[in-house]
Amino acid sequence: MPSEEQAAAQFYVGVDVGSGSVRAALVDGAGAVVAHAERPIQVWEPCPDHYEQSSADIWAACCSVTKEVVRGVDASQIRGLGFDATCSLVVVDKQSQPLAVNSEGQHHRNVIMWMDHRAVSQVRRINATQHRVLNYVGGAMSVEMQPPKLLWIKENLPESWDKVGYFFDLPDFLSWKATGVTARSLCTVVCKWTYTSDRGWDDSFWKMIGLEELVKDKYEKIGSQVLSPGEAVGRGLAPDAAEDLGLPEGIAVAASLIDAHAGGLGVIGADVKGHNLPCENQPITSRVAMICGTSSCHMGVSETPIFVPGVWGPYFSAMVPGLWLNEGGQSATGKLIDHVVRGHAAFPELEAKAAASAHSIYTYLNSHLDLIKKSLPVGFLTVDLHVWPDFHGNRSPLTDLTLKGMVVGLTLSRGLDELALIYLATIQAIALGTRHILEVMQAAGHDISTLFLCGGLSKNPLFVQMHADITGKPVVLSKEVESVLVGAAILGACASGDFASIQEAMAKMGKIGRVVQPNHEHKRFYDKKYKVFLKLVEHQREYRSIMNS
Repeated sequence: MPSEEQAAAQFYVGVDVGSGSVRAALVDGAGAVVAHAERPIQVWEPCPDHYEQSSADIWAACCSVTKEVVRGVDASQIRGLGFDATCSLVVVDKQSQPLAVNSEGQHHRNVIMWMDHRAVSQVRRINATQHRVLNYVGGAMSVEMQPPKLLWIKENLPESWDKVGYFFDLPDFLSWKATGVTARSLCTVVCKWTYTSDRGWDDSFWKMIGLEELVKDKYEKIGSQVLSPGEAVGRGLAPDAAEDLGLPEGIAVAASLIDAHAGGLGVIGADVKGHNLPCENQPITSRVAMICGTSSCHMGVSETPIFVPGVWGPYFSAMVPGLWLNEGGQSATGKLIDHVVRGHAAFPELEAKAAASAHSIYTYLNSHLDLIKKSLPVGFLTVDLHVWPDFHGNRSPLTDLTLKGMVVGLTLSRGLDELALIYLATIQAIALGTRHILEVMQAAGHDISTLFLCGGLSKNPLFVQMHADITGKPVVLSKEVESVLVGAAILGACASGDFASIQEAMAKMGKIGRVVQPNHEHKRFYDKKYKVFLKLVEHQREYRSIMNS
């Protein structure tokens, strides 16, 4: 392990590709973010449930932000590079050029985003097979995974299908662009493609769902070489990529991670001594990392495989080497909050007042809730207002993409007070969904005592407090707000050889900041809210059964 003095003089670059932007950070060996940059990337929505991006646009953004964060730094101090990204599907042809994933033939739009739900028919047929690989995704595959998207391309875009050179998960596309090596990360292929660390690819699955071509070419198109996250890819950064990124040629490039897993890596292994947390004298398996952005992921690890109905995994070594990972999730969280707030009649008033006070709209809403609560705890304002948050289907633990959002308790009022209340009720619904996921994980065998939050929504104190109060568990926030980027940099640090293992790098570079304790005196109220929450989906299923009878 490097000394404190050496660590301060060594830097690692972490690059994170989110749904709407690319970010990069220069991180030192002690886990401090020294420089940070961000650039937006384009999203196309040609029709409902279709979301597309451009790999060229994404790579250009990666190059731009990386050059910005390393400007003025001695190249000899930059030791490694790590990427993380959303689990979107990138398609390139046999000449490694972008290949259209749309009927318009727009080849620059060659990425099917993670949140794209076009392959509903395909995923239903895949799940109807009840193949054994489905046991490792909670019993049912999500439409957001890659096999249904591949099948959709074959069935709907035969010209593109015939020209395909490679299909990449976006994190693997980035390491390929950086090194020229087509090796895939164990994280991506295990979590989104049905690969298993002990058996590899299952020929019978791909043949059963009608993608036998992938078997015939020995999986060359989707990954014939698999590396562990943090393992060095090839001989390091290729000359052309080094010039594009503004980095030294040959520096270590790590096998990548999905963005949520990088966030987990950046927080879950931090030293918690002296913070009076229940997980202090417990193994890392007592912790759940929750990565909250456009969507949310709930990452729990175990020493032995735990099969949780409706929760993805168990995946061996997909995030922390040597441990099994279960991953719960909510398909729309930050996106849902934005949708609810921006679609309200009082949003123009909110926007104007927030701008006049030089605050973000969410800081203003939080302050407004404090004004209208009077003597009540702020959470109690929603005693008559309840939200079911599955506006984009349920990922976990019900694995039902047909579920819809619900709001109960609306009035004719359309003012700022009502907007603040529906905003609060939506945040509470997301936290209640987290409680639902955690309870299912615990019933299956996980022993969870503490939540570790990171991502954009972790910057919202109301979101954090509601998760503590509603789950009844303390919430730990990372010292570095950009902990997903720290996670990506941890990969680069591990690939460089400066740390003996990911666990060692996690302990050294992950730092905890604020701890938010639950208000246990509010438990009775939130227990009742949770009962109403579960009744909402029960009633939705009941009325759908009536309408479909």
